Amino acid sequence: MFPVRYLRVFLLFLRLSLAAEMEYRLNFLLGLLSSALTLLGALFGLVLLYQGGYRPGGWAFEEALLVLAAFTLLQGLGSTLLAPNLNKIVEHVQQGTLDFVLLKPLDPQFWLSLRAFSPWGLGDFFLGFGLLLHAGVRLELGPWDYLAFTGYWVLGALMLYSLWFLLATTSIWFVKIYNVTEVLRGLLEAGRFPVGAYPALYRVFFTFVVPVAFLTTVPAEAALQRGEVPLLASVLALFLFLLSRGFFRFALRGYTSASS
Repeated sequence: MFPVRYLRVFLLFLRLSLAAEMEYRLNFLLGLLSSALTLLGALFGLVLLYQGGYRPGGWAFEEALLVLAAFTLLQGLGSTLLAPNLNKIVEHVQQGTLDFVLLKPLDPQFWLSLRAFSPWGLGDFFLGFGLLLHAGVRLELGPWDYLAFTGYWVLGALMLYSLWFLLATTSIWFVKIYNVTEVLRGLLEAGRFPVGAYPALYRVFFTFVVPVAFLTTVPAEAALQRGEVPLLASVLALFLFLLSRGFFRFALRGYTSASS
């Protein structure tokens, strides 16, 4: 019954968010246009990279499209769920509304992570899914290849959420930290291209420091059945998620409520 209860609460959050956001339906078209222009810009950069028969890191153009598809889908996740929720943790701390979250009969991390939903980021999901299908047809991917891509993309999404939540949690100590998640989003821009396209030092950084490779390149490698897809992706995703929960609970010990 416990998971069912939280599923019902999430569906309620979703319904309330959509009811509020649908008052401004033109925003969806503007968001879709913005997503399309962003994707066109990324495609243009990818075309320039492959001029003259150059294959960065040994990746063919169609294979690199899989990486860009994974990145675009993550952009959609960030716009629909992560940014509308996690970026507001700073406001909750500043305004004292975090007190009310902690008093609710729900897991506070669940509430802070899923309370709001913005449909204006769905354009990235549609475009990313279309790009995935286009690249898959060109590469003759089968159902199991798409399934492998999806599985490792979900792991990458969990890593992105965990990193974002970790950074947002630091606002409990450093209240004026609005731009910290923007730094993460800026680093993730490197995920538009296969990590093998970068010099060796950057590959190490984007694999073991900021795991960009696990977010976009690994799902593409799984779909292509290229080499040994590391089990490390599963371990790292679970570790980061548990770390985010442990770090949040630790941070709450030092949280001074607005009434104190």
